[in-house]
Amino acid sequence: MFTVAMIGPDGVGKTTVSRKLEQTLPMRSKYVYMGVNLDASNVALPSSRLIQSLRKLMGREHSGGPRDPNATIAQPKGIFKRVLRRAKRGLRLVNTLAEETYRQLVVRWYLFRGVVVLLDRDFFVDFYAYDISGDAQPRTLSQRIHGFYLNYLYRRPDLVICLDADAETMFARKGEGTVDLLNRRRQDYQNLSQAVKHFSVVDADRPLEVVTADVHDQICGFPTTSSSHATPSSLAS
Repeated sequence: MFTVAMIGPDGVGKTTVSRKLEQTLPMRSKYVYMGVNLDASNVALPSSRLIQSLRKLMGREHSGGPRDPNATIAQPKGIFKRVLRRAKRGLRLVNTLAEETYRQLVVRWYLFRGVVVLLDRDFFVDFYAYDISGDAQPRTLSQRIHGFYLNYLYRRPDLVICLDADAETMFARKGEGTVDLLNRRRQDYQNLSQAVKHFSVVDADRPLEVVTADVHDQICGFPTTSSSHATPSSLAS
């Protein structure tokens, strides 16, 4: 079978559409959240759940995709604090790679069982502009390592459907981020057409039933023989 990644900025309706499709598609299907927001995750490592709990205690949470690249991050003062921050980043990177690998194994297990996997977000898609292409900002060492993993060792979705809507509409639905950030993410997602083989944009400003029916038809008409079933380095731009 194949994977379908439902992508788009926060508030565009990815989860709602994916959950409805899980119940209405004529073939066996399974929903898997593939973003960084562990509160929304239905699959995650225990270590990631622990880290999420600690972050909540410290008041450090963010949405399902990468942070705003223009956000200001305070730099620690003193050698000890700088070393400690680097150590935390290293551990966070290790857990991130482990988490992404674990979810990929879960997805492959569903595929092996003949199930269409509906991905709510996708790590490759979310981090393409930040950790892979490097177009959005200069990349740190951790971002370069993460980008290498996603570009050469991570299984890209077979079909990517980008739900797109006016930024003001998405902001009114969920109230996360800013209108400017949502517009930037819209452009990031639409630029992915050069990095994935099967990519389409669906207007999500229409009624939910119409959007869901549009995506439903695309999935049912997807030629399974054209799915990648492999890591995507050969498709890299």
